Amino acid sequence: MAENRLIQGRYRLLGTIGRGGMGEVWRARDESLGRQIAVKCLKPLGPRHEPSLLQVLRERFRREARVAAALQHRGITVVHDFGEDDGTLFLVMELLSGRNLSQLLDDNRRQPLPVPDVIEIAEQVTAALAYTHEQDIVHRDLKPANIVRTTDGTVKICDFGIARLNHDIGFTARLTGTGIAMGSPHYMSPEQIGAQAMDHRSDLYSLGCVLYELATGVPPFDLGDAWAVLVGHRDTAPAPPRTLRPDLPEAYEQIMLELLAKDPDDRPADADELAKRLADARRPHPAGPDVATVPDRRLPSWTQGITLGFPAGVARRPHQDTPAPAVTVLTDAWTDGDPEGAPAALTSPAPPDDRGAALAARLETGRALSRRGRCFEAHQVYAEVLTGLGRALGPDHPDTLSCRHHLALNLGRLGRLEDCLALTREVAEARERVLGAGHPDTLTTRFELAHVLGKLGDRAAALRTYQQVAAARGAALGPDHPDTLAARYETGLGLGRLGRDAEALALYRDLAADRARVQGCDAPDTLRARHGLAVSLGRLGRWREALAESGEVARARERALGPDHPDTLVSRRETAVALGWLGRWSDALERYRQVAGARERVLGAAHPETLASQGDLAQCLERLGRIEEAAAVQHRVAELRRERAARRR
Repeated sequence: MAENRLIQGRYRLLGTIGRGGMGEVWRARDESLGRQIAVKCLKPLGPRHEPSLLQVLRERFRREARVAAALQHRGITVVHDFGEDDGTLFLVMELLSGRNLSQLLDDNRRQPLPVPDVIEIAEQVTAALAYTHEQDIVHRDLKPANIVRTTDGTVKICDFGIARLNHDIGFTARLTGTGIAMGSPHYMSPEQIGAQAMDHRSDLYSLGCVLYELATGVPPFDLGDAWAVLVGHRDTAPAPPRTLRPDLPEAYEQIMLELLAKDPDDRPADADELAKRLADARRPHPAGPDVATVPDRRLPSWTQGITLGFPAGVARRPHQDTPAPAVTVLTDAWTDGDPEGAPAALTSPAPPDDRGAALAARLETGRALSRRGRCFEAHQVYAEVLTGLGRALGPDHPDTLSCRHHLALNLGRLGRLEDCLALTREVAEARERVLGAGHPDTLTTRFELAHVLGKLGDRAAALRTYQQVAAARGAALGPDHPDTLAARYETGLGLGRLGRDAEALALYRDLAADRARVQGCDAPDTLRARHGLAVSLGRLGRWREALAESGEVARARERALGPDHPDTLVSRRETAVALGWLGRWSDALERYRQVAGARERVLGAAHPETLASQGDLAQCLERLGRIEEAAAVQHRVAELRRERAARRR
């Protein structure tokens, strides 16, 4: 196929979207209706292929067209047309704007998706499967790459290329008789692997594999080759998801394990039953809060209610742009209050009618959903409110821009960072045009812009933006305003990430003094600035000063936050690092033991931070010549790492 080719005198190919083993998908324009569509074309086969194989592939392709065109559900990709042009079979589908689940995991560096996202995807896919199975159709190749989450939050199943009508046994036998792989090894049910009788419950098994991977970051059987994966599906029980993802609510772990039952009779009877199970798991239970937000019960009481997500934008403490590795000495910020940080209400009165009041109430509903981690629902609410505000007030009205700001924040929480960056930049430019460069709302959005730039790895641009926001806030709000101080702190982090430690040292010294004067010497923000000061001293080789500063901060944090708080432990580790650089290894050993013991109590023996602390301990023992003790610690760490890897498999 070639770009700009006109299919059947109607569909203009504009550019490839993707390629697979059987075909390629093109973005195209329907010249008759003037709309953008997707065109899937069956790849022509070379002369070395058997004619019978070509016939089977053509039959399978036509099969997809007939099956998909018969399905009409919001959770299934719409098929508009089907035909053949100059020997090429093609399928015309709606053009989806979004990412498939495999791409979302790649965007998230193969880390697990937020629990609320997993739940939302599970519920939408289950609804689509319930409809599909009612039509007596089994998908048979359900996998992350065949499930797309669109920009409005809708989840759609795609690619019915090997779907089977339950009553059409002869057709399926002809297809499978060719030796062509039917399905994807990581997501195939045991009965599919064994060529046994299969029904809609095979799709439920595949859905269980998909949800397991979204929740843990790895498929249930993440083994070295396809055969080992297939044997795992057939013979091996999967590791319980909570061994890899402790914050996953137990109710959802149980649902996933039942979906992954080897015997179809042990799985939910059908997608309708699964939908009821998911709805029941989401409801608040007498024993505690909504299970979608139940905290990890191994963690101490001070962690309850702390959630991951986008940082505050105004007068809050933003998170760093990436999770801190074990050797990092600056910790993520611990936030409190409203995580959105932006203005608590619309920036100007709502439209003077019932519609305006309803839109304002809906916006608050969206913010509440986002705070609870129900970001897909929040996205739908924000989109609805934005449409209403745009019609009632216009695209550049401050209230419309406030809604767009919240929508951008929510895109970040959904992991759609590129979309978040584009929208945040648009809102910042519009707010500057409408409100002025120094308006607090403009600076709030620019603060978020800097954060997203950092998340996407453009640290130099992030630093420049933080510096600009800090200067503008100082001029507009005053040097002691909490928002100004927050921007200055982020500037210090940015300088450190770029290795500009002398500049970071000067900034943290001034910021710590200002924080102490405004908030008090033991305020968490003051101690955070002082910790940054200690780190910068160490990076500049001024270890005696670094030791004194980090020791004082550790003691103050223990008084204010408790001995096992992560910030306290990070400061205690920093004192151990300084002691080691000063040759005081015996004193360092005591601190390393304290940190390792506390992390094991709080996080568990196999947690990565605990293992990193044990590694610190082993290195310190080696420095003291206690080789056998160091070897014992290293052996234990290695065993725990092997056990952790085995559970992941």
